[in-house]
Amino acid sequence: MPSRKGSLVQDHVALAEIELCGELMIAASAAEAAGEERLSVARIDEVLRRATADPDDPALPLS
Repeated sequence: MPSRKGSLVQDHVALAEIELCGELMIAASAAEAAGEERLSVARIDEVLRRATADPDDPALPLS
């Protein structure tokens, strides 16, 4: 039987993955509205980096 702490860690990871998927869906919707057929690899990388970056990181691009 898994420990309660182990399930909390898994829940945290699952929530982070869901958040990343949501960010990608938002970016895909915006791209579609702009007439793009799909997200570029560069745009996907940008969305994922922004979603996982520390908001206080000065290297974080503003958008």
